[in-house]
Amino acid sequence: MQVILLEKIGKLGNIGDKANVKAGYGRNYLVPQGKAVFATEANIADVEVRRAGLEAAAADKLGLAQARAAKLEAMGAVTISAIAGDEGKLFGSVGVRELEDAINAAGGEVSKSEINLPTGGFRHVGEFTFDVQLHLDLVQSVTLVIEAE
Repeated sequence: MQVILLEKIGKLGNIGDKANVKAGYGRNYLVPQGKAVFATEANIADVEVRRAGLEAAAADKLGLAQARAAKLEAMGAVTISAIAGDEGKLFGSVGVRELEDAINAAGGEVSKSEINLPTGGFRHVGEFTFDVQLHLDLVQSVTLVIEAE
């Protein structure tokens, strides 16, 4: 199935590109989410007319993401207190939900879906870094300090 992309999507292409995708991905995700339209002659002409507006909207989204990244960078380290044993091992872990709450309380703006923890939650006291994907083209590193209560 061929679709025309209305926004930049990783590994598929940029605004206005034709992409071959599986039928279910196109029908059930890309088109209903407004990320693509079916590749018909009328839609191709419509996307070419709307291209400047779509690119301006994408630039605005990137600008907002850069402003959020500047807030995260200005915040410095995020500190979380957790109950830990004598050897520094936490009772439980610090996961995405706790990170989201701590960052938002410190003045940043993130959602759970933007936080990347490829190895899972943090289980020890110490200083760690993790990535926050604010935009497809923008990843900001955040420092986390976990202290024992």
